[in-house]
Amino acid sequence: MASLNDDECTPLLSASHAVDIVETITQNKSRWWSIRVMYLTMFLSSVGFSIVVTSIWPYLQQVDVSADTSFLGWVIASYSLGQMLASPLFGLWSNHRPRREPLAVSISILVAASVLYAYVHVPASHNKYYMLISRALVGFGSGNVAVVRSYVAGATSLSERTGAMANISAFQALGFILGPAFQACFTLIGEKGVTFQAIDLQVNMYTAPSLMGALLGIVNIILVFAIFREHRVDELGRQISNVNYENEEYAAEINSEESVDQVAVVSSNILFFVILFCFAIFETIATPLTMDMYAWTRSQAVLYNGIILAAIGFESMVVFIGVKILSKMTEERILLLGGLVIIWVGFFILLPWGTQFPKIQWTDIQNNTIYNSSYWLSNTADYSNHTVEPTGCPPVQSWCFYTPVIHLAQYLTSDILIGIGYPTCNVMSYTLYSKIIGPKPQGVYMGWLTAAGSIARTLGPIFVSQIYTHLGPRWTFGILCGIVAVSILHLSVIYKRLIAFSVRYGRV
Repeated sequence: MASLNDDECTPLLSASHAVDIVETITQNKSRWWSIRVMYLTMFLSSVGFSIVVTSIWPYLQQVDVSADTSFLGWVIASYSLGQMLASPLFGLWSNHRPRREPLAVSISILVAASVLYAYVHVPASHNKYYMLISRALVGFGSGNVAVVRSYVAGATSLSERTGAMANISAFQALGFILGPAFQACFTLIGEKGVTFQAIDLQVNMYTAPSLMGALLGIVNIILVFAIFREHRVDELGRQISNVNYENEEYAAEINSEESVDQVAVVSSNILFFVILFCFAIFETIATPLTMDMYAWTRSQAVLYNGIILAAIGFESMVVFIGVKILSKMTEERILLLGGLVIIWVGFFILLPWGTQFPKIQWTDIQNNTIYNSSYWLSNTADYSNHTVEPTGCPPVQSWCFYTPVIHLAQYLTSDILIGIGYPTCNVMSYTLYSKIIGPKPQGVYMGWLTAAGSIARTLGPIFVSQIYTHLGPRWTFGILCGIVAVSILHLSVIYKRLIAFSVRYGRV
């Protein structure tokens, strides 16, 4: 972490004239400690999502036997839907009131939702709906990411912002990595765990992670009140006395005829949607794709893909650091374009080719099949001594019979490329977006950007579940390549408009 601190604290900044002092040492320390509290808030927000994601399904089955996989999809999607609704609201709140208020309220909602998750077994009926509500509230509380990013954007100068945004994304990625790791540790408690009769609380492998999330939320609230202070600097790093755009002189400046480029704003939201949409599909399709292509069992798919995703997470951490270095040598727009190109190559590599076909599951094989019997024999011979769990590509997916297998080398190469392209695009999207908005109130703008990402994470799994199941990987990845290619073309068209507000109006 020392390298991050060194990069953060390169101020004290000096203005263009040596006689101007931008900020005192005390102000600088307070500002950066407040930003670090925002890093922690972002980390805890992502942990709140990931810490229970691998155990939601068995916990849901335990508390309500009427729940099916269809309802599980709603439970998972409810997080993104809650975040989508809350982000603009918290962003608007932070524009007009001290940010400590929406932060404290949102984190309190997270704490309450985490406790509710631990108690969904208590009601006599409709337990699955209580779990749905708890996850929706966790998502609603996580809408504070708009407040976090708008604060960091307003509390950093242009020269500091890329590094700070990279740090936020790094802490967010770290939360997604460590969340499942925490859950894995809690499996040692077992399904029975310990019961506290006085408060009707079961602490087991399913509830312990959410209770840990609640405890971390309480610590976060304490830090918000104890350490966090409101700071705002202009794009040269000079301290601004007000933080909510209520000072008449400053309000007159930001509400002048110099307006935000709305075309650049809308374009940035579209690009961010595509980036999150692609990554949501990538996450969702990993397990079913590898089970179909490589005949992995459920446990093998969870284990191997867990290792791969963890490796991608650590790769992303390295990329975040690299992006901070590269951004000092080249423009953010070039890095964003490069990241999109890498993502396109990653999905293009996944297109099936060759003459080798995936193994077919022995289950559901009918004698009256229209497919060649010798083909069936050659593909089912390996299953003569099958176990209880069928493996391979299920016959109900007709494309399994004519779509070539995606080789493991293709899959791993794609993982590596997407692990480079996604974090690069993520950081550059937020950085460019905050610079385009400039001195204008950023709370609502950041709320809309977060909402765009939440919509993408909701629609991505729905899209891939339909296209992949019915049409197969060739159509799935072909369509994604087309979407990313159009996005690259779109970025090329509006490339010259994606510039900082102060650069656009000649202030810098």
